[in-house]
Amino acid sequence: MVLQKSMMDFLSEEGFEVFGALDGEAGLQLAKKEKPDLILLDIVLPIKDGFEVLTELKQSDDLKNIPVILLTNLDSMENVQRAFEFGVSTYLVKANYKLEDISKKVQEALKM
Repeated sequence: MVLQKSMMDFLSEEGFEVFGALDGEAGLQLAKKEKPDLILLDIVLPIKDGFEVLTELKQSDDLKNIPVILLTNLDSMENVQRAFEFGVSTYLVKANYKLEDISKKVQEALKM
């Protein structure tokens, strides 16, 4: 939760409009309401994990084309492969990236 707040604050300062949710279900509801340009998603989430969220995003005509960056601490090849099968734009292991790097990946995904 601390990392999420730091990231949201940093991205807001970078000029992005940012929304946050603390669990997968809330994130899905927020995505349906706001229809964001991009979703940063973790795998380990309460209520619905990131893969459940991805499944529902990809089944929704309104949300299936939104780029998703998976940002997690799970770095197994199985998770990476599964994520790309869902069509994520990028898979980042949190421990390997600074906030500035994540901002650049967001810009790349948005083709800014």
